[in-house]
Amino acid sequence: MKLPILPEKLANFKPEIGLILGSGLSSFADDRIKLSGRLQYNEIEGFPISTAPGHIGQFIYGTICGKRVICMQGRLHFYEGYSMDQLTLPVRLMNSLGVQTLFITNAAGGIHRDYKPGDFMLLNDHINLLGTNPLIGLQGDKGVYFPDMSEVYDSTLRMKIRNWSEANKIELKEGVYLATTGPSYETPAEIRAFTLLGADAVGMSTVPEAIVARKLGMRVLGISCITNTAAGISETKLSHEEVSKTASRVSSQFADLLEAGINLA
Repeated sequence: MKLPILPEKLANFKPEIGLILGSGLSSFADDRIKLSGRLQYNEIEGFPISTAPGHIGQFIYGTICGKRVICMQGRLHFYEGYSMDQLTLPVRLMNSLGVQTLFITNAAGGIHRDYKPGDFMLLNDHINLLGTNPLIGLQGDKGVYFPDMSEVYDSTLRMKIRNWSEANKIELKEGVYLATTGPSYETPAEIRAFTLLGADAVGMSTVPEAIVARKLGMRVLGISCITNTAAGISETKLSHEEVSKTASRVSSQFADLLEAGINLA
C-alpha cells in the first residue's frame, strides 16, 4: 500500500520515537506530550479510520523529555476488517518520517496465574496466532526480505526499564504476548491451550506492528496493561467495559512507566 502524502508541518517535524496507544491508554498523549500538532486519520487521504471503542483516531506529535515523538491515539485492528497492509501502514508511515524506535502498548488479558488486573508486562516475545503474516506482499518495501525474529523486543531497552521500575518501586512483569484476531474473547479451552504454548498474556493487536517494525530495522518495545484475567481464570464475564475501567485506574502509573521508557530510549 502506497504511503500517503502528509502535511508539510508533520513531514518536517522528523520524529525520533513512535508510540501506539492501546485500549484505554490514550490519555497519555494528552497528559504527557508537549504538543506541536494533531492530525486526524480522516484528514489523510486513503488512511484507514479507527473504529474500535475508545480509539480516538488521530496522530499527535510533539516532545517528551526533549525527544520528538509521534503518537497514534487510537490504533487499527485486524478485527475491524482491515488488511494487514492497512493496519501496519502507520508503522511504515512513521518509519518514513524518521522514527527508529517504536513503543507499542496494549490492553491484554492475563494468562499467567500471578498476573492480576492493573499489572504491567514488558513483552520479551510473542506468539502470532492471527493466521497470517503482515509481511506477505511487502517484498518491495525497504528492509530485509526474511527478517530475523529472534529478538523482536529490544533487550537493552527492556533492561533499562526494568532497572527504572525497580528503583521506583513499580511492579513490572515480563512475558510472552499471544495475539488472536478477536473480536470475540477467548474460550477457557483456548486459554488452557495458550498456557501450554507458553503465553503469559493474550490480546488482539501489537504483533503485526512489531513484525513490520523489525523488518524496517526499528527498535521495538512492547508494554501490556493487564486489564483482566483471561477466560476460565476470571470469575466474571469478560467485557470491554472492564478493560477500559482497569486501564483508566492505572493510567497515571502507566504514563510514568512509558515516559521513563521514552527518556531511556
